[in-house]
Amino acid sequence: MKQRILMVAAENGALAGAKVGGMADVIRDLPDALAGVDLCADVIMPSYGFLTAVANQPQDLGELTVAFGGRLERVHVFAMPHPQVPEAMIYLLEHALWQSVPGQIYSQGSAERPFADDAAKFAFLCASVATALATGRVPMPAVLHLHDWHAGCLAMLRAFVPEFSALKEIECVFSIHNLALQGIRPLSQDSSSFAAWFPELFASLTLGQKQLITDPRYPHCVNPMRMGIVLSDKVHLVSPSYAKEVLQPSKPEAGFFGGEGLEHDLQVKANDGKVVGILNGCVYSSVSDLPAKPPARIQVPEFKQLLSAIETALVQWQGRQTQVSGVDMIAFARTQAHWRQAMAEQVPSLLLTSVGRLTDQKVLLLRHQLPSGLSVLETLLNALKLTKPTALLILLGSGDVSIAKSFQALGAKYDNLLFLQGYNEALSEALYQHGDLFLMPSSFEPCGISQMLAMRAGQPCLVHGVGGLKDTVEDGVTGFAFNGNSLDEQAEAFLQRLMQAIACFEGKTWPKVRAAAMAQRFDWHSIAEQYRQQLYCKV
Repeated sequence: MKQRILMVAAENGALAGAKVGGMADVIRDLPDALAGVDLCADVIMPSYGFLTAVANQPQDLGELTVAFGGRLERVHVFAMPHPQVPEAMIYLLEHALWQSVPGQIYSQGSAERPFADDAAKFAFLCASVATALATGRVPMPAVLHLHDWHAGCLAMLRAFVPEFSALKEIECVFSIHNLALQGIRPLSQDSSSFAAWFPELFASLTLGQKQLITDPRYPHCVNPMRMGIVLSDKVHLVSPSYAKEVLQPSKPEAGFFGGEGLEHDLQVKANDGKVVGILNGCVYSSVSDLPAKPPARIQVPEFKQLLSAIETALVQWQGRQTQVSGVDMIAFARTQAHWRQAMAEQVPSLLLTSVGRLTDQKVLLLRHQLPSGLSVLETLLNALKLTKPTALLILLGSGDVSIAKSFQALGAKYDNLLFLQGYNEALSEALYQHGDLFLMPSSFEPCGISQMLAMRAGQPCLVHGVGGLKDTVEDGVTGFAFNGNSLDEQAEAFLQRLMQAIACFEGKTWPKVRAAAMAQRFDWHSIAEQYRQQLYCKV
């Protein structure tokens, strides 16, 4: 019989509508890979009020009575086979608290009370999972695998609550997908606080226990991310380089993002040999299934396909609006201009692409202001006008409203920028398939999946040499990388390396770089073996 793993996560790409970020891809693909090394990985997560409806004939396992917020809450439990791994199960938990935003996983929250809604609902998730395991409603696994701050409270409940002491008998692994998001909330005196979630436990906490769960920078706050780090048996970072970077303090003024206040806890864990860096994987088709790349640059038929994908996405986004969006209007106008060029058998001389969330993690460098008074992105667009007048940059992403507005303004000002605000799976795939050079200048990148998807399609990448980007893109061989000890240095290096990449694109070595990128394999099977040996075997 295979050893069973239970993964606790907020997202799961195996279910329609349950994906927001890269963690969902991991939760979707990892069970299948682990099955190949004789491990069975189940997943437990909230239904958010809509996932049970899209599940394939879920089995009703009845109700749980969960102590939370000074009350006894009734949580409904459903189970379904994993769509790709029938022997693995996906458990869905239903309760109104997980439906704070209908049809969505996360709440946007407010600047005055960050994480207030989400921290409460994920603390409730942890209490529900602990109760489900302690009562036998969900079978006790050999290993409990917690993902990101959303599951951090479960490590705390396992360590501090006598009713859940049976969980101490199994291995507890904590994976960090993004250390920048930690779910910090007040210790008390707020409706979304530790004392509000677990009043009896709060009253019984010893000074030593409080010291283990409070934030090192804000002693009046609890930190779910820290709970997972300090109170788990092993900590997993999603790339070897990121596992080293988080041991150092962040220096935002120098453009370095490391431990984000938790570096001391991670150093202590690392000194005990309990910090492991394992790169995420990517799913690959057989060689015969891979689409053929255009011989040198995008051709008219492929460009028309891409424009059609853009139009489809724009229509779908507008279908969810009650008023016409200004950013979509600009994008539609730009797309129509490119259609006219395509009908005249004209295509961009160079197609730059970028797909990612609009956050400072991803685009801080693009927004950085240079001594000229222009941002890096605007400087890039001006440089393209001079060196490659018919080049085009297509940027797809959604997230921070202020970032979107700044990109919208540039999209209106520069006809060589097509900014598409939103996310569309088919459009993303088209950009990976048809682009010449993928830009990923992240300030930090725990692992990254976009660069793997672009390389898989034969599109070389220009990346910041940090974290998983450093571990997946070899400068001058499979792509291009830049570095720098400050934001100014990084900006200068990025622009310089871009010009060098363009020169390579026009030379004889580009086909070799593209072929080398396409040949890279970060396959889940070999990575699953690392999970088995380094994470799931007891210390």
